[in-house]
Amino acid sequence: MSGITDEIKTRCNIVDVVGRYVQLKRTGTGYMGLCPFHGEKTPSFHVSDSRQFYHCFGCGESGDVISFVMKMDNVDFMTAVRKLCEQYGIDMEAFGFGRESGKNEIYEMNREAARFFFHAIADRPNPGREYLQDRGLDKTAIAKFGLGYADGRWHSLLDHMKAKGYSEKQLMNAGLISQSKGRYYDKFRDRVIFPIINTRGKVIAFGGRAIAGQDPKYLNSPESAAFSKKDNLFGLNLSRDAVKNADQIIIVEGYMDMISLYMAGITNVAATLGTAMTPNHCVMIRRYTTNVVLSYDSDEAGRKAALRGIEVLKDAGLNASVLHVTDGKDPDEFIRSNGPEAFRELVSRAQNYADYRLESEKRKYDLNETDGAVRYIRAAAEILNDISPALADTYVSKLAGEAGISQGAVRKEIEAVSRMRQAGAGGRTRSAERTATEEPSGAGLNLQRTFLALAVQNPQYIKPISEYESVFTDRNCFRLFSAIRSIFEEDPGTDINKVFDSMDAADAELLARIRETILIQDDPEKLFNDCVTRIRINELQKRHRELEYCLDVIPEGSGDRVRELMDELKHIDGELHSMKQKFRSDY
Repeated sequence: MSGITDEIKTRCNIVDVVGRYVQLKRTGTGYMGLCPFHGEKTPSFHVSDSRQFYHCFGCGESGDVISFVMKMDNVDFMTAVRKLCEQYGIDMEAFGFGRESGKNEIYEMNREAARFFFHAIADRPNPGREYLQDRGLDKTAIAKFGLGYADGRWHSLLDHMKAKGYSEKQLMNAGLISQSKGRYYDKFRDRVIFPIINTRGKVIAFGGRAIAGQDPKYLNSPESAAFSKKDNLFGLNLSRDAVKNADQIIIVEGYMDMISLYMAGITNVAATLGTAMTPNHCVMIRRYTTNVVLSYDSDEAGRKAALRGIEVLKDAGLNASVLHVTDGKDPDEFIRSNGPEAFRELVSRAQNYADYRLESEKRKYDLNETDGAVRYIRAAAEILNDISPALADTYVSKLAGEAGISQGAVRKEIEAVSRMRQAGAGGRTRSAERTATEEPSGAGLNLQRTFLALAVQNPQYIKPISEYESVFTDRNCFRLFSAIRSIFEEDPGTDINKVFDSMDAADAELLARIRETILIQDDPEKLFNDCVTRIRINELQKRHRELEYCLDVIPEGSGDRVRELMDELKHIDGELHSMKQKFRSDY
């Protein structure tokens, strides 16, 4: 056992905890008192300070500080853990526990705020509605995306949320208000509001577009327990099925770009949230398609973003291509001026990874100059070494013609780059350090991972697994199981992709790896029973150690009790031997 349970046992002295319920008296080997679990007049309840363990020689109850609180307060494992953490100032979140409840509170606040903003734009004339109408969005679009309006007053949302029972501290945690010089005020004022909704339908944050020209033009919610810009794509909650059906996603930069394309019938689209394409975005995209079209602005900033984006996509194993709308327009302007068919034509002519990178390099050089042509070919050779040799060979003739250089010379440049890369990679070895998503090994961890694989592939086992929740002592495994259970309790028929979409990229990657490496095959019931057997073996081994301890500290003259303990120890030895003979695989 590790992590938070070890921290509890280190910080929570069992003598102090038991002493709140039982009057204890010091003895030679620990403390004695009247057992709280059965009626007795002669003390037989022993508490060991050195071993952080209790045992009653009368009724046989025994365990550690966590099991004592569970039995005394009649609560489950996690409730006992949470109670002890609160009492002793242990930060559960530092160990990866308790985050789901924090997320759920933010979801509830954001949902109420989204209602408030929507009614503000829908119920009466206001600058926000006028702005959206000027941009070509009607009531249908406003309702479809739940768009809203934050008025120019400083406390409109704050007053509304406080009337609903939320405190300033809670609202600050959700990023709905700000604070300056001891005063609280609405974060979004005089802005059109774009709710950012994940694929589970949870409002995780907001984007606000300034109406009166104030800076910044776009303002997003700060990152929170429920929201990370690098992990989310705007509009994917609506477009995910279209992306899957088209086997392609179009990524745009802005809220309005996404909404305009979607409302024009191009529904396999999503937008980044004011950030460049990230590996976490790639993890999310891969659940639906491996084909990505970047549709960024055609200005210099847009071209640089596209170049960075296709590299990230390629590194993630996705097929990346780029389109830039003509006349310097963004997708929103283009589709309103030219219609959806014209945009679909642009998509069909999007440049693939190699073409786009080569064109970008060619823009840097004057190919009419010998030096420029040579430098271009050398840069092109680097690019062609990033794609398959067969595909690279198809570019040799084109490059030779563009630069006025022989095909043989182009091939020599490509081969030279390849040799240099091989030489440079020869001495490299993998770092011994673990990445954030790698986990330690061990039988206990394998058991937790097996339960996770069962839960995500066979949701009917979530409830039975919950009966063994105390098994999840690894913070990552506990967090993953809590998320899975929360989602399926909310919607038993949910799509498995919603489980992954609700997590940040690191958790989603870890769960995907667990699902891929632990094969359920044809008999999940046997696997579940094997896990339960493993748990029972662990419990018996723990009880075996407890009995040995009890025999060491039992008072003199307790012959009958010694025989009882010896009989139980013998019975456990026999049961363990039988179970191990039948079950030798180690989870």
